[in-house]
Amino acid sequence: MEVKIVNKSPFKLPEYATIHSAGMDMRANLNESIIIQPLQRVMVPTGVHIQLPDGYEAQIRPRSGLAAKHGIGIVNSPGTIDADYRGEIKIILVNLSNEPFTLNPGERVAQMVIARYEKAVWKECDSLDESERGEGGFGSTGRG
Repeated sequence: MEVKIVNKSPFKLPEYATIHSAGMDMRANLNESIIIQPLQRVMVPTGVHIQLPDGYEAQIRPRSGLAAKHGIGIVNSPGTIDADYRGEIKIILVNLSNEPFTLNPGERVAQMVIARYEKAVWKECDSLDESERGEGGFGSTGRG
């Protein structure tokens, strides 16, 4: 699928790390390093603007290495980029660790996954079909 992109950063376009990667790495478009303090949120610019085809969205997801090694996550995960949005993609990072984290220019901060979606058409009714699960939620299926 071809997607129009404008890259206003000096860094590489988002790219897949391997042939089977679902997500493309997004980079921090920073002029200098910033320090993200514990529990601090920061809006990180990417310099990237995209034009998705109708029926598609881009999902912004955390990078597992940043989360596991440094406690860096994305506040609104996954973030959604709608097909009609033309502004710069920005990533809202949060430092969930107890240590300050230094984010450097061009560092990979998130993954972007392009996904097809369906529009729901509501069908109002008085009841729903029974299911094995029923109304059980929040751990009702057990552990293990």
